[in-house]
Amino acid sequence: MAGVLDSVNQRTQLVGQNRLELLLFNLGGSQLYGINVFKVKEVLQCPALSEIPKRHPVIRGLAHIRGGTIPIMDMKLATGHPPLTDIENCFVIIAEYNRSTQGFLVKGVERIVNMNWADIHPPPKGAGKDNYLTAVSEVDGKLIEIIDVEKILAEVSPMAEDVSAEIIEAAQEDIQVQKHILIVDDSSIARKQIQKVVESLGVKTTLRKDGKEALDYLLELIESGKDPYNELLLVVSDIEMPEMDGYTFTAEIRANPQLKDMHIVLHTSLSGVFNEAMVKKVGANDFLAKFHPDELAKRVNSRIAELIGDE
Repeated sequence: MAGVLDSVNQRTQLVGQNRLELLLFNLGGSQLYGINVFKVKEVLQCPALSEIPKRHPVIRGLAHIRGGTIPIMDMKLATGHPPLTDIENCFVIIAEYNRSTQGFLVKGVERIVNMNWADIHPPPKGAGKDNYLTAVSEVDGKLIEIIDVEKILAEVSPMAEDVSAEIIEAAQEDIQVQKHILIVDDSSIARKQIQKVVESLGVKTTLRKDGKEALDYLLELIESGKDPYNELLLVVSDIEMPEMDGYTFTAEIRANPQLKDMHIVLHTSLSGVFNEAMVKKVGANDFLAKFHPDELAKRVNSRIAELIGDE
């Protein structure tokens, strides 16, 4: 399994072309699941795990890997199924989400497939709101389920979601800005987290679950005779989304004369210098790694102050 990610560094060039590569894995059955290779740091046979007192049931233990200590989460248990057994013969996917590193225990790792975000779709409406899927696709006639890792992390290790009082107080009270903020994210948990931050500052929100939906919304505003720039304070968009990723969404906005001045913040669990370079390449105004309520609130306050200063 060591060689499965040998070329991971070269794979990052796919980002920005509405493409990605999925690492396919299974949880002991025939169903296949996928995780974006760009989030994956390493895949290895499950190491010996140390017990954690009063641990969350989903965390099977701690692994000591390359000088660090990483919590190992049972992906099968996390998605509402019985726990994996015979874990010494299972695999761990080491991945980086939301500024931290976690290990996801899976039964087996299959292969890497090259995909277009346009071929990755939101979960079927009949899946229900409590499902753990953020998207689905098809490979060689088989359904691939992409798990909402942010939902799992929010349940296992909840992050602070409240904005500091001093930052709320710093919000411009005279905003009276009838403008609202467009939030674009395929994770229902992430949308709610961002919405809570923005609305705590007294700013209204509009939610869309992928870049295509968001772009359609902006084009509908134009068709109705409205100027999106006058309607929206800014756009907060995830990068990894089915149908159309955040980079492509941003590029489409910049290519449209009636949208090109929109203020865009890419807000994502992806992190690193590479993403900052991509932000500049596609023309976004800012990049913010998930999820830090105060930092997001400061971005909103800064944009409000900027607009008031322009008046």
